[in-house]
Amino acid sequence: MQAGGGASSGPQSKGTQHQNNDQVLTKKRLQDLVHQVDPSVQLEDDAEEVLLQIGDDFIESIVASACQIAKHRKSSTVEAKDLQLHLEHSLNMFIPGFGTEDVKPIKKSATTESHRQRVALIKKTLKK
Repeated sequence: MQAGGGASSGPQSKGTQHQNNDQVLTKKRLQDLVHQVDPSVQLEDDAEEVLLQIGDDFIESIVASACQIAKHRKSSTVEAKDLQLHLEHSLNMFIPGFGTEDVKPIKKSATTESHRQRVALIKKTLKK
């Protein structure tokens, strides 16, 4: 996917938005996902529309942010690490087994005993 391009579409009415073949999440795919979770569950039409809209909005948001990250890297290609960086830092979502070696978690350094003693001494002098 090219970072400079855009996947935005023109204004569409609510009823026709999910009938396009270029949608990532279709009604059929959503029904398959629901069936995988619980085969006895049926979605109402309104619930289906809401889930499709939420899914599309989520995907558009992630792709837009990944494009900005790629652009910041001065690249015209969105890579998996761009998506992963956005998901981890903005949404706190970690995708297991997906490029974990590229994005390193930020580690807090452990405080040493001498540091704790200095802080305790400072607090003690401030109380007086």
